[in-house]
Order: sequence, then C-alpha cells, then structure tokens
Amino acid sequence: MRVFVDCDPGIDDAVALAYLAARPEVEIAGIGAVFGNNSVDVTADNALRLLDLYGRPGVPVAVGAARPLVQAPRLAEHVHGGNGLGDVELPAPTGKPVAESAAELLVRLVRESPGEIDVLAVGPLTNLAIALGLEPELPRLVRRLVVMGGAVRAPGNVASHVEANINNDPEAAEAVFAAGFDLDLIALDITMKTVATPAWLAELKEVGSERAERTSAFLDFYAEFYTGIFGVRQCAMHDPLAAAVLVDPHLVTESFEAPLRVELSGDLTRGMTVADLRPRPASDDRRPARVITEVAEAEFLGRMLDALR
Repeated sequence: MRVFVDCDPGIDDAVALAYLAARPEVEIAGIGAVFGNNSVDVTADNALRLLDLYGRPGVPVAVGAARPLVQAPRLAEHVHGGNGLGDVELPAPTGKPVAESAAELLVRLVRESPGEIDVLAVGPLTNLAIALGLEPELPRLVRRLVVMGGAVRAPGNVASHVEANINNDPEAAEAVFAAGFDLDLIALDITMKTVATPAWLAELKEVGSERAERTSAFLDFYAEFYTGIFGVRQCAMHDPLAAAVLVDPHLVTESFEAPLRVELSGDLTRGMTVADLRPRPASDDRRPARVITEVAEAEFLGRMLDALR
C-alpha cells in the first residue's frame, strides 16, 4: 500500500503517522503539510520530526498552503500546544522539505503511478483543492481518499454544526467533495465516540519505547483539553482512526453512502457538512461518499497500542 498523507501535525496527526509508520506493508509515498493546527512552517517541521521519531526518515515532506482559499486562517494552539505537539520538544529533523509544493508533489506522484496511491487527508483540504486545479483528473489518478472531517449527524466542535478541518477551508472541502473521489469520510459522528480511555492512556505509559513515551507526552496535553469536553481524562482519536480505516478497512462495521456538500454561506451554517440522506438523491450526479458510523473500537485501540511498542 502506498499512501500520501496530507496533514497539519498536530497531536492526533502525530498518532496517525505512528499508526502508518509501524506497518511494514505501508509505504508513505509523501507528506503534504498544510496550515490548521499550527502555521504551515510549523506543521511541515513537525512532520519531519515525527518521521524521525517513528522510524521513517527520508519520506518527502512538502510545504503546502499557508492559508485557506478565501477566508483568514484559524489555528488551534489551545488544543495542540504552541508547537503543535503538546509543547513536547523533539530533536531537530534530519531532513528538509522538498522544493515542490504539497499539491505539486501529490500530482507528480499520482501521475507517475496512476491508481496506485491512496490519500489520507487529516487537515484542512486546501492542498487537495489546489491539486485539483493543477490536475482535474486527480480523482481518477488517486486510488482512494480517506478524509477526517465534518459532522454529519453529530454536533460540531468549533460551532454547533461545524467541524474544524472543514471549517478551516469550506471552499476547499466543497471542491474535494464535488470532484468524484472514491471517498471515505471519518467525521465527528464516529471520532467523538472512539476515544483513548484513561485505561488505554495508562497502558501506553507502560510500553517503554521512545516513541510510546513521546506520544504519551503529546497525548497528556491533548487529554487535558478533552477532559473539559468529556468530563474524564480521555481524548478523541480523530486522525488515527482515519489512518486505521485506510489501512485496515475491516475495522469498519457500519457505514452509509450519501453525496456530500459543504455549506458556504450563513453565519450559523457556513462550513457545515451536509449529506443528502434521501433514498434516491436527485439533486445532481455527485458521487456518494461512504460515511463511517461504527468501527471495531477495541481492535483499533489494540492495533494503535501495538504501533507504539
């Protein structure tokens, strides 16, 4: 399996990279950094540091979009820390970003290997929207796209109806959802009920490997934020779950298919992910996405722990 990861590391992005890096059958073909959890210069630098930590140095990392297509950027230092990794300092990276932009790197890779590369997108979708502008055939060149984002039947996390990744660039998300990718959506509907429990976090502390110790320190910061949401010291596993669904699709136990749109107007609804849930949607010919609603949570958490040993 060859995977291009578009991400904004970010604590949960870090754990997603750990999941991928631990799998010998997964080649991380490239990483595109984007603004989101922090500025793009920080997220690109974090990606390089995390590749060193998780044993995948040499993967090409490209700097992508520094801001959304239309609106001003919104960052999330209160969730991920001033450096994006829970204020945990990692050694300086051994590599540097490549000269290509994230969109250029993705387009080149899929043109060279059409139908062979999956894309995992766990940040704002700006880089993918730019790549679509460079290569309109991108949905046919990419084998499968897994997106972490949106809130379909669940509450939002930055507003009543709106999830952070989609909210950070609604225009980009709408372009991606309209493009015709073979798309799986990992939305708040499933990620907010797939959590690293207090027992799981305690077990991670006992693993003893360097990557486990560093990841545990990241998650300590993350769990502190989520304690205010859940009322107990645990955290949602947004991006790691998306990585797991990509690599281990058998973990999905329930889903539904529907065309997706992103609302681009309205003080209350801008950034809202809208699924056409009618039995036979008639609004247009938009390709339905698969929205994941249930997973084998215990198996996923076990595999995640194994990845950090």
